[in-house]
Amino acid sequence: MIKKAVFSVSNSDYTKCPKTDKPEIAFIGRSNVGKSSLINMLAGVKDLAKTSGKPGKTQLINHFEIDGRWYMVDLPGYGYAVVSKSTKSSWEKMIRGYLTNRANLIAVMVLIDSRLEPQKIDLEFITWCGEHDVPFVLAFTKADKLGLEKTKVSIQRFLDAAKEIFGEEPQYFITSANKREGKEELIRFFEAEISEYYEALG
Repeated sequence: MIKKAVFSVSNSDYTKCPKTDKPEIAFIGRSNVGKSSLINMLAGVKDLAKTSGKPGKTQLINHFEIDGRWYMVDLPGYGYAVVSKSTKSSWEKMIRGYLTNRANLIAVMVLIDSRLEPQKIDLEFITWCGEHDVPFVLAFTKADKLGLEKTKVSIQRFLDAAKEIFGEEPQYFITSANKREGKEELIRFFEAEISEYYEALG
C-alpha cells in the first residue's frame, strides 16, 4: 500500500534526475493511453500526475517519491501528440537515454489501451525494450470500457502478437483507473520488485 506520494522533480535530461539510491518504476505508453490517471489511482492522489484530454501533456521525466523508499516515474508518451517533429525527436532521445542509463530502473510499465487492436508502435516499443534489456511489464488500461469478453479478446490479440516477438507472453496486468481495477495486484508486484532490489544491495 502506498501511504505517501509526493512530486520530486521534472527533467528533460536523465543525468539530472535524482540520485540512483532508490529503485525506480517508470510508466510509459502511447499518448492518451491513460497513464496519468493510472499513476494517480495507484498513488491514491487525485492530481499527482497531470491528466489531460490533449495528447502530449507529459513532456518531461517526472519523478514522484513514494513512501521515501522508491520513485514512480512518469515518462512522456510516444506516438501521436500535437507537437512538432523536433519536439518528438528530443522526447525520443530523452526517453531512450533514461531507459538505457538508469541503473536503479527495476521495471518499466508499458501501458496498452485494452480497447484497441495491437498497435504497431506499441509492438515496436516493446521490441526495442527487449533488444536493449529494458525490463518491461505490460499494463492494459481502460479495461472497463468494452465489457469483460471484448476486453479479454482484445488483450489476447496483443499478447499473441507479443508472443510472436518474444516466444512467450510478457508479464501483464489488467487495469481500470475509473474502477481501481488492478491496483492491489500492481502494488504487490511493485513491493516484491522493490524488496528484491534492496535485498540484492545487501
